[in-house]
Amino acid sequence: MTSIGGAEMVDWNLAVATATRFVRPGPEVSRDEARAVVAELRRHAKSSEEHVRAFTRMAQPGAEDGAPHDTPVLVVDRPGWIRANVAGFRAVLRPLLDKMEDRRSTVPGGAVLGAVGGKVTGVELGMLLSFLASRVLGQYETFAPASRDLPAAAQGGRLLLVAPNIVHVEREMEVDPHDFRLWVCLHEETHRTQFTAVPWLRDHIEGEIQSFLGETEIDPGTLLERLREAAQSLAGAKPEGEEGDEEGHSLVDLVQTPVQREILGRLTAVMSLLEGHADYVMDGVGPEVVPSVAEIREKFQKRRATGAGRLDQALRKLLGLDAKLRQYRDGERFVRAVAEEVGMDGFNRVWTSPNTLPTKQEIAKPADWIARVHRKADGTP
Repeated sequence: MTSIGGAEMVDWNLAVATATRFVRPGPEVSRDEARAVVAELRRHAKSSEEHVRAFTRMAQPGAEDGAPHDTPVLVVDRPGWIRANVAGFRAVLRPLLDKMEDRRSTVPGGAVLGAVGGKVTGVELGMLLSFLASRVLGQYETFAPASRDLPAAAQGGRLLLVAPNIVHVEREMEVDPHDFRLWVCLHEETHRTQFTAVPWLRDHIEGEIQSFLGETEIDPGTLLERLREAAQSLAGAKPEGEEGDEEGHSLVDLVQTPVQREILGRLTAVMSLLEGHADYVMDGVGPEVVPSVAEIREKFQKRRATGAGRLDQALRKLLGLDAKLRQYRDGERFVRAVAEEVGMDGFNRVWTSPNTLPTKQEIAKPADWIARVHRKADGTP
């Protein structure tokens, strides 16, 4: 990335340092217990491959039947998750930040302002990551660049399992730890299968993200106004005399242009599909390999639906995490309805091309997707 006077738009090292400093400590475990958890998660990740492939009937193109994925599985702690995500953010945001660097170079005093702004942004990003790092159980990093301590597949991608968070949640919910660990692995393995079995999916999503970022307003006045609105949203306040949306706004809502709204609608639909598909698969596979799956699902759904406190709920709203919870629910309903109507092979037509992905409206009305993709493709009216 280009930089002016050696200063980047985001101080990435400061973001890592800030997040690592403020992230909550994980649950207390002995060294032997920690080793056992890591080993079990690795075993479950490997066994999940076969279960997910058999249920979804999806396989990596060109791979022999039963061959393992070429994307690595990394069992990490909270600081490891932070480092991995900062690397991912840096890769995805590079084009936008390069554009902002070019704009800054034409502004008098831009280098000085940029150095200060980079540190402020680094701290802000670090604080957000410190909040998220204690909540994520697992993650398929689609755009992950490889590094010495964080390997990735040749085309990017790695599966992260955050061991302390998994242990924390299984203890909090008082569920069977061995069943819960496998259940989590089934969900995350589904995401890995989605991207390895559908080669065009990564590039499609990256293209949509870059189009979204390309439309981002970078006028400093606009940016300051949006940051002010974001701060008021977090505090639950409204400008004097202004009647606002009772639901508030997320940061994503605050950076939208009309074109971005269209792109975001498509991204919302595909993310709902991916998350709902993963939930559907882990519940479909679960009864045969996870004896206590019904108990786990019931307790986990209840946990998802409730916030820990006022600040936690405000942060969830600001970060758009409430929308992510709706993606799980709406996406799972879509996948279930389609699979029940046309079977798993019929559902898998969704992976044919970007044109067969459901729209945001079709996620809510699965019959419309079936009519568009199936009946028209089959020549039926």
